[in-house]
Amino acid sequence: MGSAGGVAGAVGKLLHTALGQNVPIRIRCWDGTETGPPDAPLLHVKHRRALRRLLWEPNELGVSRAYVAGEIDLEGPFVEGLERLDDLEHQGSFDLDLNWPVRRELARTALKLGVVGFPPKPPPEEIRLGGRMHSRKRDAAAISHHYDVGNDFYSLVLGPTMTYSCAVWAEPETTLEQAQIAKVDLVARKLGLREGMRVLDVGCGWGTFVLHAAKEYGVHAVGVTLSQAQADFARKRVAEEGLSDLVEIRVQDYREVSDGPFDAISSIGMAEHVGASMLPVYAKSLFGLLRPEGRLLNHAISRHPSAPARDQRTSFIDRYVFPDGELEPVSVMAGALEDAGFEVRDVEALREHYGRTLRAWVANLEANWDEAVRLSSPGRARVWRLYMAASALSFERGAIGVNQILAVKPSARGGSGMPPVRTAWLS
Repeated sequence: MGSAGGVAGAVGKLLHTALGQNVPIRIRCWDGTETGPPDAPLLHVKHRRALRRLLWEPNELGVSRAYVAGEIDLEGPFVEGLERLDDLEHQGSFDLDLNWPVRRELARTALKLGVVGFPPKPPPEEIRLGGRMHSRKRDAAAISHHYDVGNDFYSLVLGPTMTYSCAVWAEPETTLEQAQIAKVDLVARKLGLREGMRVLDVGCGWGTFVLHAAKEYGVHAVGVTLSQAQADFARKRVAEEGLSDLVEIRVQDYREVSDGPFDAISSIGMAEHVGASMLPVYAKSLFGLLRPEGRLLNHAISRHPSAPARDQRTSFIDRYVFPDGELEPVSVMAGALEDAGFEVRDVEALREHYGRTLRAWVANLEANWDEAVRLSSPGRARVWRLYMAASALSFERGAIGVNQILAVKPSARGGSGMPPVRTAWLS
C-alpha cells in the first residue's frame, strides 16, 4: 500500500500487517485521508464504527455487518471491487490473522484511532432463528425471512419472469427473460411432460415453472411454497393467465403433501433449504409421491467436496440471506436420491450460467437502486447487492456449482420408461 497519513495510513499499515501483503484496493477513511493504488477500486470507510466491528469480529461477519450498516462502501464498479477482495480470500487470507504481534498492533491502532468500545449492535437485517433446526416451524421462518422481502422488490431484481434460480443462456445476445424461459422449458423436457400429466413443483416460488408447464404442455400442476407472499403472487398470475383449472398453488411444506401419486416432480432451487440431516426425509418423501417410472428433476446449488460447510457463526449468508441453508456436494445429493430408491439418469452442471444470471440480477438492482431501497430498506438492498455479487464470483471461480439431477422411480420390474438415448428426451 502507498504511504499516507491520518486514519487511512494507520488502517493501511494494519491491514498489511494482518494480511501479510498489500491490499489491492484504495482506502479512503472518514477523515478524508486515502492510501492505496490510485487506479484501484475504492473502499470507503465512512465511520469509525466499522473498525470497532472488525475488532470484535475480524472476519466475514464483521465486514458484512459494516457494509450492511452503511459504514463502509465499495465505490465504483461493485463487482470489480469485490473481485479484488475475493483475491485475498483465494490466497487464504480473507480473515485477519490474529497472532500475538497482530493483536498488539491492532490494540495500538484501535487506541490511536479511538475505536475501542463495546461491540456495536448488528444491523436489523441480521437474523438468528430459534427452535429445532429444520423443524417445520423454523423452516417456515427461514423461508419467510428470505422470500417475504416484497414481491415488488423481487420484480425489480428478477425481471418479468420472477424466476429465482439459474437461467440457461444459449447465445451471447440472450436476454434474462429468454434465458429463464429456456431453463424452465429444459426442466419440462427432461421430465417428459405431456398433456394430462399431474406434476408437483416443490418450492414453486412465484409460479413460473407451473405456469409454463400448464400453458405449454397441458399438465395439471400443483406448486407448493412456504412463503405466503409468493403464493399470493403466483395465484394472481394463474388467474390472469386463465389457468385456474390446471394450476393449484399451496402454502405447504413438502413433508405435508399427501395426495400423490404424481407423474413428475420438479424441485428447482429448493433443496438448498432442506439441510443435510433432512436429505433422507426429502428424498423418501418425493420418492413416495411419484408413480412408478415417474421422473424427478432436482435443481440445486452444490459445494465442492473439498470445501467445508459454512461456519454459521461467522457466515454472512447464514446471518443475512439463507438462514439454515446448507449446500452439499452433488455426490451427496445423488446418493440421497439413490438411497431413497431413485435411479439417477442424468446430471448436468450449469455453474457458468448461474454466474451470468447473478450478474444480470446485480445490474437490475443497481439500475433500480433508489426504488429497491424505497421498497425495502438501505440495509436490505445492500444485503442483496453483496449477496448476489459475491455469489456470482463464487460460481465463476468454481467455489460452488449448480446441477440438475434427473432421476426416475423404477417400476417393480426395474423399468424406467426412459427413451434409450438422451437426445430423445431432450427433443
